[in-house]
Amino acid sequence: MKKKKELTEAEIDELVVAQADDDMVWDEAVIVERDSAATVFLPPELASRAAFFAQLHNMPVAAWLERIIQERLAFEESAFAGLNTSLNKFFALVI
Repeated sequence: MKKKKELTEAEIDELVVAQADDDMVWDEAVIVERDSAATVFLPPELASRAAFFAQLHNMPVAAWLERIIQERLAFEESAFAGLNTSLNKFFALVI
């Protein structure tokens, strides 16, 4: 039996960029739902600092941490989207 050739990361990137705007090559979107809350362990000093700022904002620590994490994820996703756009423009010029 013949094995499929393993694609390199660069080859995968090229395929994704080439097919990014072609809806026919992508599977249907997958909806993921959270089953339960996650447990995150924080070092004591970090937990203490988080508790201080949560109290400063008059919020429960869990709610404050959730807000901070959501803000950071929005920032990271925005930065990633900008990088992705820049890479697409770069590859469009190179190809």
